[in-house]
Amino acid sequence: MLVQIYETSSPEEAKVLGELGVDHIGVLVGDGSFPRERGIDNARLIFSAIPTKCKGSALLLSSDARFIERTISELKTEILHLGASADLLTASTVQSLKKRCGPLFVMRSIPVVGEESIAIARSYDGIADMLLLDSHQPGDRQIGALGITHNWEIDRKIVESVKIPVIIAGGLGPDNVADVIMAVQPAGVDSKTRTDKDDGSHTKDLQKVRQFVAQAKSQPQ
Repeated sequence: MLVQIYETSSPEEAKVLGELGVDHIGVLVGDGSFPRERGIDNARLIFSAIPTKCKGSALLLSSDARFIERTISELKTEILHLGASADLLTASTVQSLKKRCGPLFVMRSIPVVGEESIAIARSYDGIADMLLLDSHQPGDRQIGALGITHNWEIDRKIVESVKIPVIIAGGLGPDNVADVIMAVQPAGVDSKTRTDKDDGSHTKDLQKVRQFVAQAKSQPQ
């Protein structure tokens, strides 16, 4: 079971997350249009500290194709995670990006809001390399970052209807990650909000991360 943790805030934190068994270590990258985005240079420092057994994932919430291309060129991350709202960044745009930018491993966030989410997910089959299913608030420019769960039955239908691996996100923590794995049978699970410290610093609570990893990796597959 893949475990993915966002948002890594420092090289030191990235190193420890890798030591705790996190597979995908995520950094929110941008130009400051969204809160807590890291610039290219800062993100590069964080990625450089990630242990070799893990992969770095750059989450871009921007829908600006030119900005995304520039980030791809300058950062050269192992995983490019595109998190803009589905109506702002379409499957055809993502397909064009992959053609123009050479070999890319693309993870695409999918908003889980109803049965219509299944069609959105299917539109990326053969385009994205991995999907991340997350909660979404209508009108938001980004998918996720809400810290709330969504309909896992729809997640299960998506997992069963696409050929590419699926990671589940949205309000997951140590207390419910086993439940979502049992209900959905995904390739991986993701946590941000509920493995943060409670002090509002948006840094990771390492004890929560340790518990999340242990729960996720102990589930039968």
